[in-house]
Amino acid sequence: MDLHASRLQLARWLESFGGALTSVVFPADCLLCDALLTHARRIPLCETCLASFQRIAPPICGICGQPLQGAAEPSEGEPVCRDCVVGKFGFQLARSFGVYEGALARAIVLLKYERIEPLGLFFAMRLVELVRTDPRLSSADVVVPVPLHRQKHRDRGYNQVDLFARPLAGRLHMPYRPILLMRSRPRPEKHLLSQEERWEAVRGAFVMRRGGRVDNLRVLLLDDVMTTGATLDACARALGEAGARSVLALTIARAARPALPVSGA
Repeated sequence: MDLHASRLQLARWLESFGGALTSVVFPADCLLCDALLTHARRIPLCETCLASFQRIAPPICGICGQPLQGAAEPSEGEPVCRDCVVGKFGFQLARSFGVYEGALARAIVLLKYERIEPLGLFFAMRLVELVRTDPRLSSADVVVPVPLHRQKHRDRGYNQVDLFARPLAGRLHMPYRPILLMRSRPRPEKHLLSQEERWEAVRGAFVMRRGGRVDNLRVLLLDDVMTTGATLDACARALGEAGARSVLALTIARAARPALPVSGA
């Protein structure tokens, strides 16, 4: 073992030892279920809650990643949902780690409002695993987060997408461009929006910053949750109009919706 590897192993051992000592001297509770944390990791969630995250499983739409009903696979190509048959979205591909419900939904809320960076790293690693299973995702040229409106960014102090998009880009050795896109108008104050209102609220709301360039690039677009797909669609269209070759969307979770039927590709 060379000197660099030995130092790296020692640093990891010290970090683990420090975490274990801290958990004994200053025991804490899981932020989701209040169970006493017994592990030495920095993520303030218990193993039971982490294991309860419901992952997206096949069959899914080959384009938007929506879970589908029906076990039969089309004879040619991937199964495609009704929305993607009619070309509803401006992105070429979308994938998500899990279903936005239960413990996973509450964990994303923590990420959004509590700035828990170790949790961001946890999600980044789950998405890295997802990217590495799909050559289309791993062929991206640049990572771009969905931006917050400047007023919301000022109020919150950070963009929660940065907490997992930045470490993801680093581990995939892809350039990270957090200021390529900007949101030109804020989300409506109304808390609950219908599907039609969501689409209307983001139509034309995202634009390229002056001097931003994506000519002929494959963009890996990241957000925390895909609900209707309207935000990802609006960002993808802005990137496409600026010359991006393709936009590949990736989110931690997607909202649970009734399964759609399978159509031929």
